[in-house]
Amino acid sequence: MPEDMDQTFLQDLENRTSTESVPRCKARLERHKRIMEQAAKALAEKNMRDLLAQKEQAERYRLAESFDADIKRWATQKGGQLACTSVDLAICICILTILGPDGGWQPISLTEIITTAAVNCKKLTRMQLFMCILTRGAAIQQKYICEKVLDLLRKSHFQVTAEDGFITVEREHFILNGSRYYAHGFNAYWLMYVASDPSQRYKISSAFQQAANHGLEIARTWAFRDGGFSPLQYSPGSYNEHMFQGLDFVVSEAGKYGIKLILSLVNNYEDSGGKKQYVSWARNQGQNLSSDDDFFTNSAVKGYYKKHIKAVLTRENSITGIAYKDDPTIMAWELMNEPRCSRDPSGSTVQAWIAEMASYLKSIDRNHLLEAGLEGFYGQSHAHQQQNNPQFQVGTDFITNNQIPDIDFATVHSYPDQWLTSQSDEAQLSFLIDWLNSHIQDVQTVLQKPLLFAEFGKSYKDAGYDTYKRDELFNTVYSAIYSSARGGGVAAGGLFWQLLTEGMDNFRDGYEIVFSESPSTASLIAEQSQKLNKIRQKYARLRF
Repeated sequence: MPEDMDQTFLQDLENRTSTESVPRCKARLERHKRIMEQAAKALAEKNMRDLLAQKEQAERYRLAESFDADIKRWATQKGGQLACTSVDLAICICILTILGPDGGWQPISLTEIITTAAVNCKKLTRMQLFMCILTRGAAIQQKYICEKVLDLLRKSHFQVTAEDGFITVEREHFILNGSRYYAHGFNAYWLMYVASDPSQRYKISSAFQQAANHGLEIARTWAFRDGGFSPLQYSPGSYNEHMFQGLDFVVSEAGKYGIKLILSLVNNYEDSGGKKQYVSWARNQGQNLSSDDDFFTNSAVKGYYKKHIKAVLTRENSITGIAYKDDPTIMAWELMNEPRCSRDPSGSTVQAWIAEMASYLKSIDRNHLLEAGLEGFYGQSHAHQQQNNPQFQVGTDFITNNQIPDIDFATVHSYPDQWLTSQSDEAQLSFLIDWLNSHIQDVQTVLQKPLLFAEFGKSYKDAGYDTYKRDELFNTVYSAIYSSARGGGVAAGGLFWQLLTEGMDNFRDGYEIVFSESPSTASLIAEQSQKLNKIRQKYARLRF
């Protein structure tokens, strides 16, 4: 406790002596000291954890300089291919060759590795690796070497399957390697930003590890930070390499955990820059713009955005060496997070913009899918469905916007607690059920494309919130998806908002899911994964 705060407290204590007994004053002082000691202890522990994490990261950098070349040489033949086709045998040979029996470390038998690890290189995680081949006394150097060996094994596997690893669309279904694919996943907008600090990258690995453990296979995140603090894009066409390397890490790390990515390219809102920042850039260059909605029509602004599309799609990953447009880890691009144009409620302005940008993006990249980022609000083309909207218009048209040929699948966002704030939880849930069913029906009969419920959630900041109400919302969304998917329908999955790991309090927004804090919700998520996997397996069997 700072000395001046201590003096203030003691002065206050002296002032109270005229009205309080001495024992009471002493008790107050003792309580105050205990509180301050506990706070000091907690701060010291946090500082120690941060220091240890920094030291470990520094040690890993040192090990990378010392060992990376040797590890690659040990794990490969002269031709550059892995020396062993069996994952288990390769791991064992590398362990015995590189680590040896010194240092209190002992390898586990080949038999135990085979029976424990399920012998699947693509699905083998770091956690499984440690369980299989490391004892509790393993040092950082030993762990690092084993991680690098596993990375090499994974890269070898992905080189074999990369050409058929892109998710495609056949009518109303996602297809991966010839089988139906269901997009069960999460939002984590923060991935690139956090990963831009190498000392914090363990949080990305932890998030992907926990997601994979719960059967999640899709992450939607931002590939933009326009202007402002720690940007990706300082100004049109000028990029922050450190931030781009953060995104490189996210893409690389997602591939290791078998997680596909949806990368959004700009924000409708001014968070992280968005269309407001693009319009500001154009104004600074002499453009006479009156509204942020000029983003959709001004030629200079559209030129800036096209440059960003090209910069991201053609980016060569500094870790994997693979251009983003050629990387099957990426499932899809998103043109904008929740496009809105209040100046033109008809939806025609957004319609023209989506058509132009989708065509441009597809001229660069035909490997990946593309979606517009829509929330799902109905427009004038299907006026009878506008009754299913909340009581406002945002200048988009769910049906017409998604009928653009270069848009591969439709998206819907679901936030009844934001849209119907004055209504009861029961009314919000009733709205949600109608919202889900109407979109599934319209996509099934009109659009005939896959439908992804790309954002949904319930905030603990809502009046009268309890965990049961959030779980009820999750279960409602998941049940609608499962019911459609089980019958061969268009619902292809859902992505809740948002996933965090422990120690990320600065990113809490009320909607976050931290698995360790939300066991009932985590159980629902894992159960949905199992149900969708059974559907996937059923249709896979029908192919043969």
